[in-house]
Amino acid sequence: MAEKETRVAVMGIIVEDIDSTEELNAILHDYGSFIIGRMGVPYREKNINVVSIALDAPQDTISSMSGKIGKLKGVSVKTAYSNVITNG
Repeated sequence: MAEKETRVAVMGIIVEDIDSTEELNAILHDYGSFIIGRMGVPYREKNINVVSIALDAPQDTISSMSGKIGKLKGVSVKTAYSNVITNG
C-alpha cells in the first residue's frame, strides 16, 4: 500500500461554550495519532479557552477534523497549512 502524503498544519481553536469541551476532547482523542503537540490556555478573564494543535496528517484528515470541531456549539476553528508535504 502506498504511503499517503501528509501536511504539517496548525489548528487554532477558541472555545466560548465550556459545555463543548468534552466533545472537543473526544475529537482530539480520535485524531491523536496525527497530533504532534497541543497547548491549551484558559483565558479566565474572558471565560474562554484558546487551544492550538500542531498536526502532521493527510489533507483530508485535517479537513475532516476541522469540520467536526467547527460544528461544536460555541467553538471556532481555523487551520493554517505549511508547505511541508511528506510521505506519511
